[in-house]
Amino acid sequence: MPTFDTVLETDLVKVKNAVENSAKEIGTRFDFKGTAAKIELKDKEITLTGDGDFQIDQIHDILRNKLTKAGVDVRFLDIGKVEKIGGDKVKQVTKVRDGIETEQAKKIQQLIKGSKMKVQAAIQEGKVRVTGAKRDDLQAAMALIRAEIKDLPLSFDNFRD
Repeated sequence: MPTFDTVLETDLVKVKNAVENSAKEIGTRFDFKGTAAKIELKDKEITLTGDGDFQIDQIHDILRNKLTKAGVDVRFLDIGKVEKIGGDKVKQVTKVRDGIETEQAKKIQQLIKGSKMKVQAAIQEGKVRVTGAKRDDLQAAMALIRAEIKDLPLSFDNFRD
C-alpha cells in the first residue's frame, strides 16, 4: 500500500551557523557597540537580547537574513513576545519548530478527511502518515496539503509504493 510522511524538519546545523554568523555581525557592527545586543542558541531556542524593542527588531532582521542565505525557511521560527529582563534591557525567545504539533497535525488530518479522497491520514510522533491505494491519490493529497497549509514549511518524505 503506497504511503508518504508529511514532516516539519529543519536543518539545525544551518540554523546554528546562521545564529553564529549573526552573533559575529552583531559584534562588529558600529551601531551595536557598547549595547547589550546579543544572540544565543540553546537546544531549539534562540534568545535575542537588546536594549529595546527596536534593537531586538534589528537583531531579528540580521538573523532572518542569515537564515535565508543558509537556505532555511523563516517559517520554522516561532517568535515569542518581547519581555523586560531588568533595567532597560529586553529579551525575546524564538523557538525553532521541529516536528508537527498535535493541533496542526489534526488540522492536516481533517483537511484530508474533508477532501473525500481515497486516502487516510494517521498522526505519528510529529508527522502525519498518509496512506492510499493509488500513487495518484497520494500525489493529489500532497498537492492539497501544499495548497491549503501555507503557514508551515512542510515537506514530504518516506514515499513508498
